[in-house]
Amino acid sequence: MTTLSGAAGADVSDRPSAPGALVEMRGVSKWFPIKRGIFPRRVGWIKAVDGVDLQIAPGRTLALVGESGCGKSTLGLTLLRLHEPTAGQIWFNGEEITHLSRAGFQKYRQKMQIIFQDPYSSMNPRLTIGQTLLEGMQVHRIGGSRAEQIDRLRDLLPHVGMDPEVMDRYPHEFSGGQRQRLSIARALAVEPSLLVCDEAVSALDVSVQAQILNLLKDLQRDRGLGYLFITHNLSVVEYLADEVAVMYLGRIVEYAPAEQLFANPKHPYTQALLKSAPPVDPEHPELPVALEGDVPSPSNPPSGCHFHPRCPYCFDRCPIETPPLYPVDAGRVSRCFLSDPANFSDSPQQ
Repeated sequence: MTTLSGAAGADVSDRPSAPGALVEMRGVSKWFPIKRGIFPRRVGWIKAVDGVDLQIAPGRTLALVGESGCGKSTLGLTLLRLHEPTAGQIWFNGEEITHLSRAGFQKYRQKMQIIFQDPYSSMNPRLTIGQTLLEGMQVHRIGGSRAEQIDRLRDLLPHVGMDPEVMDRYPHEFSGGQRQRLSIARALAVEPSLLVCDEAVSALDVSVQAQILNLLKDLQRDRGLGYLFITHNLSVVEYLADEVAVMYLGRIVEYAPAEQLFANPKHPYTQALLKSAPPVDPEHPELPVALEGDVPSPSNPPSGCHFHPRCPYCFDRCPIETPPLYPVDAGRVSRCFLSDPANFSDSPQQ
Protein backbone atom coordinates (compact mmCIF):
# COMPACT_ATOMS: atom_id res chain seq x y z
CA MET A 1 0.00 0.00 0.00
CA THR A 2 1.23 3.47 -0.84
CA THR A 3 2.05 5.45 2.27
CA LEU A 4 3.39 8.85 3.11
CA SER A 5 4.92 10.16 6.31
CA GLY A 6 7.31 12.68 7.77
CA ALA A 7 7.86 16.37 7.31
CA ALA A 8 10.32 18.77 5.77
CA GLY A 9 13.68 18.24 7.34
CA ALA A 10 12.92 14.66 8.38
CA ASP A 11 15.76 12.26 9.04
CA VAL A 12 16.89 10.76 5.72
CA SER A 13 19.88 8.81 6.95
CA ASP A 14 21.03 5.70 5.10
CA ARG A 15 18.53 3.24 6.48
CA PRO A 16 17.05 0.47 4.33
CA SER A 17 14.19 1.20 1.97
CA ALA A 18 10.68 0.28 3.13
CA PRO A 19 9.89 -3.39 2.38
CA GLY A 20 7.73 -3.84 -0.70
CA ALA A 21 8.05 -0.24 -1.90
CA LEU A 22 8.55 0.27 -5.62
CA VAL A 23 9.48 3.92 -5.06
CA GLU A 24 10.39 5.73 -1.87
CA MET A 25 11.30 9.41 -1.58
CA ARG A 26 12.68 10.72 1.73
CA GLY A 27 13.02 14.40 2.49
CA VAL A 28 13.28 15.20 -1.22
CA SER A 29 13.68 18.88 -2.10
CA LYS A 30 14.22 20.69 -5.37
CA TRP A 31 15.23 24.34 -5.02
CA PHE A 32 16.07 26.55 -7.99
CA PRO A 33 18.49 29.47 -7.45
CA ILE A 34 17.34 33.05 -8.11
CA LYS A 35 20.18 35.00 -9.71
CA ARG A 36 20.41 38.73 -10.42
CA GLY A 37 22.95 41.31 -11.55
CA ILE A 38 25.32 41.79 -14.46
CA PHE A 39 27.50 39.11 -12.95
CA PRO A 40 24.65 36.86 -11.77
CA ARG A 41 24.80 35.92 -8.14
CA ARG A 42 22.33 33.95 -6.12
CA VAL A 43 19.96 36.13 -4.12
CA GLY A 44 17.43 33.50 -3.07
CA TRP A 45 15.75 30.20 -3.83
CA ILE A 46 12.55 29.03 -5.45
CA LYS A 47 11.52 26.16 -3.18
CA ALA A 48 9.54 24.18 -5.74
CA VAL A 49 9.69 20.94 -3.70
CA ASP A 50 10.48 21.19 -0.01
CA GLY A 51 11.07 18.03 2.03
CA VAL A 52 8.67 15.48 0.53
CA ASP A 53 8.38 11.88 1.72
CA LEU A 54 6.28 9.35 -0.18
CA GLN A 55 6.09 5.72 -1.20
CA ILE A 56 4.46 3.91 -4.14
CA ALA A 57 3.94 0.16 -4.17
CA PRO A 58 3.73 -2.03 -7.30
CA GLY A 59 0.28 -2.08 -8.84
CA ARG A 60 -0.89 1.03 -6.93
CA THR A 61 -1.77 4.55 -8.05
CA LEU A 62 -0.74 7.57 -5.99
CA ALA A 63 -2.43 10.76 -7.21
CA LEU A 64 -0.57 14.01 -6.57
CA VAL A 65 -2.97 16.97 -6.58
CA GLY A 66 -2.85 20.71 -5.97
CA GLU A 67 -3.15 24.07 -7.70
CA SER A 68 -0.90 25.11 -10.57
CA GLY A 69 2.54 26.11 -9.31
CA CYS A 70 2.46 23.94 -6.18
CA GLY A 71 5.40 21.78 -7.36
CA LYS A 72 3.60 18.64 -8.60
CA SER A 73 5.35 18.37 -11.97
CA THR A 74 8.72 19.31 -10.46
CA LEU A 75 8.36 16.46 -7.98
CA GLY A 76 7.61 14.01 -10.80
CA LEU A 77 10.62 15.17 -12.81
CA THR A 78 12.82 14.99 -9.70
CA LEU A 79 11.70 11.41 -9.06
CA LEU A 80 12.87 10.56 -12.59
CA ARG A 81 16.05 12.59 -12.03
CA LEU A 82 15.22 14.81 -14.98
CA HIS A 83 15.74 17.39 -12.24
CA GLU A 84 18.50 16.53 -9.80
CA PRO A 85 17.26 16.75 -6.20
CA THR A 86 18.69 19.48 -4.01
CA ALA A 87 18.35 17.29 -0.93
CA GLY A 88 16.91 13.96 0.16
CA GLN A 89 17.02 10.38 -1.08
CA ILE A 90 15.20 8.40 -3.77
CA TRP A 91 14.94 4.62 -3.65
CA PHE A 92 13.72 2.35 -6.45
CA ASN A 93 13.05 -1.34 -5.83
CA GLY A 94 15.14 -1.15 -2.66
CA GLU A 95 18.16 0.51 -4.34
CA GLU A 96 19.25 4.05 -3.46
CA ILE A 97 19.51 5.90 -6.81
CA THR A 98 19.91 9.54 -5.78
CA HIS A 99 23.62 9.91 -6.50
CA LEU A 100 24.13 7.42 -9.32
CA SER A 101 26.09 8.59 -12.34
CA ARG A 102 24.33 8.94 -15.70
CA ALA A 103 25.65 5.53 -16.74
CA GLY A 104 24.72 3.94 -13.42
CA PHE A 105 21.21 5.37 -13.60
CA GLN A 106 20.54 4.09 -17.12
CA LYS A 107 18.94 0.79 -16.10
CA TYR A 108 16.64 2.61 -13.67
CA ARG A 109 15.62 5.15 -16.32
CA GLN A 110 14.31 2.21 -18.36
CA LYS A 111 12.08 1.17 -15.45
CA MET A 112 10.67 4.67 -14.80
CA GLN A 113 8.88 6.29 -17.72
CA ILE A 114 6.80 9.45 -18.11
CA ILE A 115 3.67 10.29 -20.08
CA PHE A 116 3.26 14.01 -20.75
CA GLN A 117 0.17 16.19 -21.11
CA ASP A 118 0.78 16.96 -24.80
CA PRO A 119 1.79 13.80 -26.67
CA TYR A 120 2.35 15.64 -29.96
CA SER A 121 5.07 17.92 -28.59
CA SER A 122 6.83 14.91 -27.06
CA MET A 123 7.15 13.17 -30.45
CA ASN A 124 9.54 14.03 -33.27
CA PRO A 125 7.25 14.97 -36.20
CA ARG A 126 9.92 13.82 -38.67
CA LEU A 127 9.94 10.24 -37.37
CA THR A 128 7.36 7.61 -38.12
CA ILE A 129 5.52 6.03 -35.21
CA GLY A 130 7.61 2.88 -35.69
CA GLN A 131 10.86 4.85 -35.47
CA THR A 132 9.59 6.71 -32.39
CA LEU A 133 8.64 3.51 -30.60
CA LEU A 134 11.91 1.81 -31.51
CA GLU A 135 14.10 4.60 -30.09
CA GLY A 136 13.76 3.60 -26.45
CA MET A 137 14.10 -0.12 -27.19
CA GLN A 138 17.34 0.53 -29.06
CA VAL A 139 18.75 2.79 -26.33
CA HIS A 140 18.02 0.19 -23.65
CA ARG A 141 18.83 -2.79 -25.88
CA ILE A 142 15.47 -4.46 -25.48
CA GLY A 143 14.16 -7.14 -27.82
CA GLY A 144 17.22 -8.39 -29.69
CA SER A 145 17.51 -7.59 -33.39
CA ARG A 146 15.54 -4.83 -35.13
CA ALA A 147 13.21 -7.41 -36.66
CA GLU A 148 12.55 -8.87 -33.22
CA GLN A 149 11.92 -5.39 -31.80
CA ILE A 150 9.39 -4.65 -34.54
CA ASP A 151 7.63 -7.94 -33.82
CA ARG A 152 7.40 -6.95 -30.13
CA LEU A 153 5.87 -3.61 -31.11
CA ARG A 154 3.32 -5.35 -33.32
CA ASP A 155 2.33 -7.43 -30.32
CA LEU A 156 2.24 -4.37 -28.03
CA LEU A 157 0.17 -1.91 -30.09
CA PRO A 158 -3.14 -3.82 -29.84
CA HIS A 159 -2.79 -3.68 -26.04
CA VAL A 160 -3.13 0.11 -26.23
CA GLY A 161 -5.93 -0.03 -28.78
CA MET A 162 -3.88 0.72 -31.91
CA ASP A 163 -3.43 -1.25 -35.12
CA PRO A 164 0.17 -2.38 -35.78
CA GLU A 165 -0.10 -0.89 -39.28
CA VAL A 166 0.19 2.62 -37.78
CA MET A 167 3.96 2.22 -37.46
CA ASP A 168 4.49 3.60 -40.98
CA ARG A 169 2.53 6.78 -40.30
CA TYR A 170 3.53 10.13 -38.71
CA PRO A 171 2.31 11.80 -35.48
CA HIS A 172 0.28 14.52 -37.25
CA GLU A 173 -1.96 11.86 -38.79
CA PHE A 174 -3.54 10.95 -35.43
CA SER A 175 -6.02 12.48 -33.03
CA GLY A 176 -5.03 13.59 -29.54
CA GLY A 177 -6.39 10.44 -27.95
CA GLN A 178 -4.59 8.22 -30.46
CA ARG A 179 -1.32 10.08 -29.91
CA GLN A 180 -1.68 9.58 -26.17
CA ARG A 181 -2.21 5.84 -26.73
CA LEU A 182 0.98 5.83 -28.79
CA SER A 183 2.81 7.70 -26.01
CA ILE A 184 1.71 5.00 -23.60
CA ALA A 185 2.94 2.35 -26.05
CA ARG A 186 6.31 4.11 -26.27
CA ALA A 187 6.61 4.02 -22.47
CA LEU A 188 5.56 0.36 -22.27
CA ALA A 189 7.97 -0.68 -25.03
CA VAL A 190 10.91 -0.49 -22.60
CA GLU A 191 9.13 -2.64 -19.98
CA PRO A 192 8.84 -0.12 -17.10
CA SER A 193 7.65 -0.75 -13.56
CA LEU A 194 6.56 2.84 -12.88
CA LEU A 195 4.73 5.39 -15.02
CA VAL A 196 4.69 9.07 -14.07
CA CYS A 197 1.56 10.49 -15.71
CA ASP A 198 1.88 14.29 -15.76
CA GLU A 199 -1.60 15.68 -16.53
CA ALA A 200 -1.83 12.82 -19.03
CA VAL A 201 -5.52 13.29 -19.83
CA SER A 202 -6.13 16.99 -19.15
CA ALA A 203 -5.73 18.01 -22.82
CA LEU A 204 -8.25 15.42 -24.06
CA ASP A 205 -12.01 15.56 -24.54
CA VAL A 206 -14.00 14.11 -21.65
CA SER A 207 -15.07 11.02 -23.59
CA VAL A 208 -11.48 10.36 -24.68
CA GLN A 209 -10.26 10.91 -21.10
CA ALA A 210 -12.48 8.06 -19.96
CA GLN A 211 -11.04 5.75 -22.63
CA ILE A 212 -7.45 6.55 -21.66
CA LEU A 213 -8.18 6.15 -17.94
CA ASN A 214 -9.78 2.76 -18.59
CA LEU A 215 -6.74 1.78 -20.65
CA LEU A 216 -4.39 2.78 -17.81
CA LYS A 217 -6.44 0.77 -15.33
CA ASP A 218 -6.34 -2.29 -17.58
CA LEU A 219 -2.59 -2.00 -18.11
CA GLN A 220 -1.99 -1.64 -14.39
CA ARG A 221 -4.04 -4.74 -13.67
CA ASP A 222 -2.32 -6.80 -16.38
CA ARG A 223 1.27 -5.59 -15.80
CA GLY A 224 1.41 -4.65 -12.12
CA LEU A 225 2.52 -1.08 -12.90
CA GLY A 226 2.87 1.60 -10.26
CA TYR A 227 1.54 5.05 -11.19
CA LEU A 228 2.35 8.52 -9.94
CA PHE A 229 -0.61 10.38 -11.41
CA ILE A 230 -0.13 14.15 -11.36
CA THR A 231 -3.37 16.05 -11.95
CA HIS A 232 -5.64 18.87 -10.84
CA ASN A 233 -8.79 17.01 -11.92
CA LEU A 234 -10.42 15.58 -8.81
CA SER A 235 -12.92 13.52 -10.81
CA VAL A 236 -9.99 11.68 -12.39
CA VAL A 237 -8.40 11.21 -8.96
CA GLU A 238 -11.54 9.69 -7.48
CA TYR A 239 -11.84 7.27 -10.40
CA LEU A 240 -8.21 6.16 -10.70
CA ALA A 241 -6.29 6.68 -7.46
CA ASP A 242 -5.71 4.28 -4.59
CA GLU A 243 -4.13 7.00 -2.45
CA VAL A 244 -3.93 10.78 -2.73
CA ALA A 245 -1.19 13.22 -1.70
CA VAL A 246 -2.28 16.88 -1.61
CA MET A 247 0.52 19.36 -2.30
CA TYR A 248 0.73 23.06 -1.44
CA LEU A 249 3.76 25.27 -2.06
CA GLY A 250 6.17 22.34 -2.33
CA ARG A 251 4.95 20.45 0.74
CA ILE A 252 2.55 17.57 1.20
CA VAL A 253 -0.28 18.85 3.41
CA GLU A 254 -2.50 15.75 3.46
CA TYR A 255 -2.20 12.11 2.49
CA ALA A 256 -5.05 9.61 2.65
CA PRO A 257 -6.58 6.64 0.87
CA ALA A 258 -8.70 8.13 -1.91
CA GLU A 259 -12.05 6.99 -0.53
CA GLN A 260 -11.33 8.47 2.91
CA LEU A 261 -10.03 11.75 1.51
CA PHE A 262 -13.13 12.39 -0.58
CA ALA A 263 -15.48 11.31 2.21
CA ASN A 264 -13.79 13.30 4.98
CA PRO A 265 -10.95 15.69 4.05
CA LYS A 266 -8.99 16.84 7.10
CA HIS A 267 -6.70 19.68 5.97
CA PRO A 268 -8.40 23.05 5.31
CA TYR A 269 -6.66 23.24 1.92
CA THR A 270 -8.02 19.83 0.88
CA GLN A 271 -11.49 20.91 2.00
CA ALA A 272 -11.13 24.07 -0.06
CA LEU A 273 -9.98 22.18 -3.16
CA LEU A 274 -12.99 19.89 -2.98
CA LYS A 275 -15.34 22.81 -2.40
CA SER A 276 -13.87 24.79 -5.30
CA ALA A 277 -13.90 21.93 -7.80
CA PRO A 278 -16.91 20.95 -9.92
CA PRO A 279 -19.03 18.39 -8.05
CA VAL A 280 -17.51 14.92 -8.06
CA ASP A 281 -20.48 13.33 -6.32
CA PRO A 282 -23.91 15.01 -6.06
CA GLU A 283 -24.37 13.27 -2.70
CA HIS A 284 -21.15 14.78 -1.29
CA PRO A 285 -21.96 16.88 1.81
CA GLU A 286 -21.32 20.59 1.75
CA LEU A 287 -17.87 21.57 3.01
CA PRO A 288 -17.35 24.61 5.25
CA VAL A 289 -14.78 26.55 3.27
CA ALA A 290 -14.24 27.88 -0.27
CA LEU A 291 -10.77 28.45 -1.72
CA GLU A 292 -9.92 32.13 -2.11
CA GLY A 293 -6.83 34.08 -3.15
CA ASP A 294 -3.77 32.97 -5.11
CA VAL A 295 -0.92 30.61 -4.30
CA PRO A 296 1.97 32.68 -2.82
CA SER A 297 5.30 32.71 -4.63
CA PRO A 298 7.55 29.73 -3.84
CA SER A 299 10.45 32.20 -3.83
CA ASN A 300 8.95 33.91 -0.78
CA PRO A 301 6.58 31.47 0.94
CA PRO A 302 4.69 32.52 4.07
CA SER A 303 6.27 31.69 7.41
CA GLY A 304 4.96 28.87 9.54
CA CYS A 305 2.14 27.00 7.83
CA HIS A 306 2.33 28.02 4.18
CA PHE A 307 -1.47 27.95 3.89
CA HIS A 308 -2.20 30.25 6.83
CA PRO A 309 -2.82 33.49 4.79
CA ARG A 310 -5.72 31.74 3.01
CA CYS A 311 -6.99 29.60 5.87
CA PRO A 312 -10.23 30.54 7.68
CA TYR A 313 -9.11 28.60 10.75
CA CYS A 314 -5.75 30.38 11.18
CA PHE A 315 -4.80 31.10 14.80
CA ASP A 316 -1.74 32.47 16.64
CA ARG A 317 0.41 29.36 16.20
CA CYS A 318 0.00 29.06 12.43
CA PRO A 319 2.20 31.98 11.16
CA ILE A 320 5.00 31.06 13.57
CA GLU A 321 5.44 27.28 13.56
CA THR A 322 5.62 24.81 10.68
CA PRO A 323 3.20 21.97 11.41
CA PRO A 324 4.43 18.41 10.97
CA LEU A 325 2.36 15.70 9.30
CA TYR A 326 0.14 14.51 12.13
CA PRO A 327 -1.29 11.00 11.99
CA VAL A 328 -5.07 11.26 11.79
CA ASP A 329 -6.35 7.74 11.15
CA ALA A 330 -4.71 4.52 10.01
CA GLY A 331 -2.92 5.32 6.77
CA ARG A 332 -3.58 9.06 6.66
CA VAL A 333 -1.83 12.24 7.81
CA SER A 334 -2.51 15.99 7.80
CA ARG A 335 -0.09 18.93 8.08
CA CYS A 336 -2.37 21.08 10.23
CA PHE A 337 -2.33 22.06 13.91
CA LEU A 338 -6.05 21.23 14.00
CA SER A 339 -4.95 17.59 13.72
CA ASP A 340 -2.49 17.83 16.62
CA PRO A 341 -3.41 15.03 19.08
CA ALA A 342 -2.65 17.47 21.92
CA ASN A 343 -5.81 19.35 20.97
CA PHE A 344 -7.88 16.30 21.86
CA SER A 345 -6.08 15.11 24.99
CA ASP A 346 -7.22 15.85 28.51
CA SER A 347 -3.84 14.89 29.93
CA PRO A 348 -1.06 17.50 30.30
CA GLN A 349 1.59 17.39 27.58
CA GLN A 350 5.16 16.57 28.54
